[in-house]
Amino acid sequence: MFVCLCHGITDKHIASAVREQGIGTMRELRKQLGVGSQCGKCVQLAQQVIDNTIIDESLFKEVS
Repeated sequence: MFVCLCHGITDKHIASAVREQGIGTMRELRKQLGVGSQCGKCVQLAQQVIDNTIIDESLFKEVS
């Protein structure tokens, strides 16, 4: 699903950036992908994707 129409960024792009590049804030996401730097309508949904990805990743990490 497209999150940022201005830059053509999907939820999968954002989740991948969180997992692979350690992005955890909108400031980092804006710097890396440009999300939220134009009209700003995507900021709330983008933050939800970041939060959900972080929560999902932390729940499925192996416990040693």
